[in-house]
Amino acid sequence: MREITDITTFVAERPTVITIGTFDGVHLGHQKIIGKVVEAAREKGLLATVFTFFPHPRKVVQHDQKLKLINTLEEKKQLLQSLGIDLLVVQSFNEAFANLSAEDFVTTLLVQRLKAKKVIIGYDHRFGKGRTADIHTMRLFGKKYGFEVEEISVQEIDEVSVSSTKIREALNQGDVTTAAHYLGVPYMLKGTVVHGLKLGRTIGYPTANIAIAEDYKLVPKDGVYAVYSFIGGQKVYGMMSIGQNPTIEGKGASIEVYFFDFDGDLYGKELTLHFVKYLREEQKFASVALLKKQLENDETAARKAITL
Repeated sequence: MREITDITTFVAERPTVITIGTFDGVHLGHQKIIGKVVEAAREKGLLATVFTFFPHPRKVVQHDQKLKLINTLEEKKQLLQSLGIDLLVVQSFNEAFANLSAEDFVTTLLVQRLKAKKVIIGYDHRFGKGRTADIHTMRLFGKKYGFEVEEISVQEIDEVSVSSTKIREALNQGDVTTAAHYLGVPYMLKGTVVHGLKLGRTIGYPTANIAIAEDYKLVPKDGVYAVYSFIGGQKVYGMMSIGQNPTIEGKGASIEVYFFDFDGDLYGKELTLHFVKYLREEQKFASVALLKKQLENDETAARKAITL
């Protein structure tokens, strides 16, 4: 898959089939749309293309800085590539782009730069300055500039909308099972292992502290989860705590994971954690001894969840 971040200097090597959207999550609803693009492109020998945006348009247009995303940009790229996309355009969403007229967007970017022969968008898709243009406008442009427009059905668009909303709601409630149902895969967090207080090793539960670089990534509700990661090519299960660490004075917020049956130096390594099951809410314990007892119970519950 080829990635383009500056379309102003780019011209596609051959004509394209394009879909346009944020595609946060690249969930099952999105995958159906991507499947249409790839299928149409393969039939006609064209480039299967996704035109997406970063940052999320809501952060620019609505100044919604609290919005958390299901995928980081890098995760989205990897998922789209796995679905067979040939060309990914990541448009910097800024005031200048938001003020681009609908016709300029179509003629300059879709037609001249991307050589669009087919555009696949939803019935409710809006674009151009003030989001004044819609699929009917796109059809008129298609006739004028020589490309086909395929409408994604109401049902499929509703699936996309409902899925995105439900995934965010589920993660905010710690319901990683529902999130996985809509995503088609377990929800994931990616981060680098950094040094912590090293308290865990003193009670038999040495943990890897995870630092996530992207502050816009949606971190599930505080609590304890069964998880797994791939370390050195091996699938390693464990349990992860997300929270404020109320039992340990001065520790503060952290994301840390204890891997089962694993002994190795992980400092500085980048890990991807895949969520299996929510186990319990974060609690404050009267002593470290009681915390250790609870961790033993958590390990039993996590191991059971893994074998189900």
